[in-house]
Amino acid sequence: MFVDSHCHLDGTRFDPDREQVIARAREAGVVNMLAVGTGDGPGTLDCAVKIAESHEPIYASIGIHPHEAKLAKEADFAELERLARNPKVIAWGEIGLDYYYDHSPRAVQQQVFIRQMEMARAAKLPIVIHCRPSENSDNAWEECLSLIEQHWKSAGLGGILHCFTGEWKHAKRALDMGFMISFAGNVTFPKAQQIRDAAGQVPLDRMLIETDSPFLAPVPYRGKRNEPAFVKETARQIGELRGISTEEVGEITSRNFYRFFSLESQ
Repeated sequence: MFVDSHCHLDGTRFDPDREQVIARAREAGVVNMLAVGTGDGPGTLDCAVKIAESHEPIYASIGIHPHEAKLAKEADFAELERLARNPKVIAWGEIGLDYYYDHSPRAVQQQVFIRQMEMARAAKLPIVIHCRPSENSDNAWEECLSLIEQHWKSAGLGGILHCFTGEWKHAKRALDMGFMISFAGNVTFPKAQQIRDAAGQVPLDRMLIETDSPFLAPVPYRGKRNEPAFVKETARQIGELRGISTEEVGEITSRNFYRFFSLESQ
């Protein structure tokens, strides 16, 4: 049993065979998926909800990614408020800061991030965090975690650090605020020792696994389109790090997912 806690199933890369991708995931033992609903930003904010509504094993999130923060208008926030009431929506995100690409000005990213934390608090939904620092500094981590401490921690709803790429000190700070730490296929990459170091320290009962499909396909699929069935490879790498089987990692992280989101196990 596996749960892919973060996948993007809405993009054009899945248009030719989306149904087959979902079927392959089920055949591989992936019992549930969280489809992340940032899409291409405003105009596509309901993308994951549409998929979740037509597939019983799939849940949805909603949110404006930091890349598209500069495009956000009041009508988009109103749409998110409406979408948050959909029963298939279990999380708000991915939201946060991206100082690597800087597609939106950093001040705007911060404003939209804070606004969405306020909205998620009102909707009583946990948040899914995207945080990517610039190449030569971890300033995005410091600012992201500080904003969470200031504007979110007191909500008591927690969240997920998705596709974790930081250091243990960052994970520890988030864990202290009730967050889960999610690892993606890049934990298998040869140069990803920092991620593996963190994956070796995060408590197993606070860990999730994901694909971030269609991105970051794990070894041995690197360079190909990623898909939820490949989450087993992330589980395999975590298992090797922790001295347990792939299947045990799947069971543990699946239970964590259901517990965190207060869902019935499948």
